[in-house]
Amino acid sequence: MSAPLQDLLTAGWLAFSLAVPLALAIDCLLGEPPAAWHPVVWMGRALNWWGVRLAPPAPVARDFKRFWLAALVWCALAAIVLIVSWGVQQLALRLPALLAGALLALLLKPLLAWRMLRGEVLAVEVALGQSLPEGRAQLARLVSRDVSALSGDEVRESAIESLAENLNDSVVAPLFWFALLGLPGAALYRFANTADAMWGYPGMRGGRYWQWAGKWAARADDVLSWVPARITALLLAVCAGGLPPRTLARQAHKTPSPNSGWPMAAMALALGVRLAKPGVYTLNSKGRTAGPLDTRRAARLGGQVVLSVVPWVAAIQLLIAMVVFWVRT
Repeated sequence: MSAPLQDLLTAGWLAFSLAVPLALAIDCLLGEPPAAWHPVVWMGRALNWWGVRLAPPAPVARDFKRFWLAALVWCALAAIVLIVSWGVQQLALRLPALLAGALLALLLKPLLAWRMLRGEVLAVEVALGQSLPEGRAQLARLVSRDVSALSGDEVRESAIESLAENLNDSVVAPLFWFALLGLPGAALYRFANTADAMWGYPGMRGGRYWQWAGKWAARADDVLSWVPARITALLLAVCAGGLPPRTLARQAHKTPSPNSGWPMAAMALALGVRLAKPGVYTLNSKGRTAGPLDTRRAARLGGQVVLSVVPWVAAIQLLIAMVVFWVRT
């Protein structure tokens, strides 16, 4: 390999390795950018515009035409996300390594959100301390389920579940795909996850029927989240001092989702508490009822996972850089 090419690859690896800790530092210090400048908000607006045109206002029978039309729109929007994110990444990599890393961090930050997630979950506990209706109202900001009939314990369980599930969706998964594919990977994942949150419902929601219009979005998110969800569960297990693998797998399979059960089951076992969605599943049924301190313990454990992601991502990036060196030698 020529010296200039080797220097270029080394500079690229340095920029990518700096981007993750810097992005997490920006998240910790500044939180979310204004909505007008937030790429995930832009994705949501585009998905909403198309969603009301794709999903019918009433249930329909098997509708493959609507399914494929929605899939085509999803792919077109995903292609735009990939092209734009690849373009800005290429511009950033033209800069010296330190500046490139800083710019990549600024671009990566909106695609992850630990500070906001932690704050929203802890706010549920604070609101629950005021009254049950306030706790339900705060929880409704986090989850899509009906919270009107939840008890105080169920509100707390839902908040802890949301923290565990979104620890994957909002931190681990975007960073996993960033490690593999750079900024386009993180941006594509956030698009897929946002599309699933807005379209991926098996029936009526928001006055629209999503059974067919949202099926592609739901499956795409399942595929992209499969590996990161299990990594999140592994990191939770490691940070908790170790969890029985067979027990974790058995509990994870109790949920309808192929992915969200893994971090939620790991959180339930790590805290030693019972987490349930009434009428759907119960995780760690022999665990104790979650108390106010468990919400803070969950947030603290999530913070440990976020910190532990940094060396994991750096190791993946280093491995990829070594493979590139070997291929191009």
